[in-house]
Amino acid sequence: MSPSMSNQPVVSLRQVGKTFASGLRALDHFDLSVSDGEFISLLGPSGCGKSTALRIIAGLSAPSEGAVEWGGNGTGNAGKIGFVFQEPTLMPWADVAANVRLPLELAQIEASDAVGRALARAGLIDFAQCYPRELSGGMKMRASIARALVTEPQLLLMDEPFAALDEINRFKLNDDLLSVWQELRRTVIFVTHSVFESVYLSQRIVVMTPRPGRVFTEIAIPARYPRNEHFRTSADYAGFCRQVAQSLSQAMGGAA
Repeated sequence: MSPSMSNQPVVSLRQVGKTFASGLRALDHFDLSVSDGEFISLLGPSGCGKSTALRIIAGLSAPSEGAVEWGGNGTGNAGKIGFVFQEPTLMPWADVAANVRLPLELAQIEASDAVGRALARAGLIDFAQCYPRELSGGMKMRASIARALVTEPQLLLMDEPFAALDEINRFKLNDDLLSVWQELRRTVIFVTHSVFESVYLSQRIVVMTPRPGRVFTEIAIPARYPRNEHFRTSADYAGFCRQVAQSLSQAMGGAA
C-alpha cells in the first residue's frame, strides 16, 4: 500500500519566476504544491529549470518573482531540509562516518545515534571508516544520501542523484530510496530526466516545459507500494511510461 499522505502542503511555489544576472530566464510562472509525505518527481529536459526550482525550495537561490510558502502560508518555518546533489560532494580527507556527521556538526546538534541510523538506512554500516576514494560511484551516492538523512529532515530534495550510475546500481538505489521513504514517511521532491525512473518512484509526476520552465501537466501514478521488479515489468508500468513519455513529448513540442 502507499504511505499515508496528508492534504497539508509542506511547500508551495506560487507564480515563481527566476531570471539570472546573465538575462537567462530559467523559470516562468512556476506553480507547485507538495503535500506532507508525498513523493513527487520533476521531469523535463536538461536546462528546463528543474534544478533551479529545487534550489529555490532549498533557499539556495531566491526567486525573481513569486513566493515560496511553507506549511500553507507565507510566513511559516521552512523546517529541516535534506539535499542530495547530482554529485556526491564528499570531503575526500574524511571517512564516510565523518562526512555523514557533518550536518549535525554544522547545526551543533548532539545526536550520538543519528550517524549510525543514517548509515544503516543507506546500507553503509560496514563502510563507515572508508574514505571516498575507496568507494564506487554508487557507494559515494549512498554516503551522500546518508548525509542528507542524518538530521531526519521533513523534506528531502534530490537533484538527479542517480543519473551517472549504471542501470544495475540505479535500480538498486531506486528500491532502497523507496524503502527509506516508506519507513520515514518524509516528503521527497526528486528531479530527473528519466521517464522510467519517475514512473517507478513517484506518486505524482510534474512534467515541465523547456526553458523557461513551467508546469506543463501533472500525472498521478496510482500504483501501489512497495514497488519492485514485478511492477517494473508489468503492463501497468509500461502504460504509465507511455503516458508520461507522450506528455513530455507534447511539452517539448510547445503544445499549449
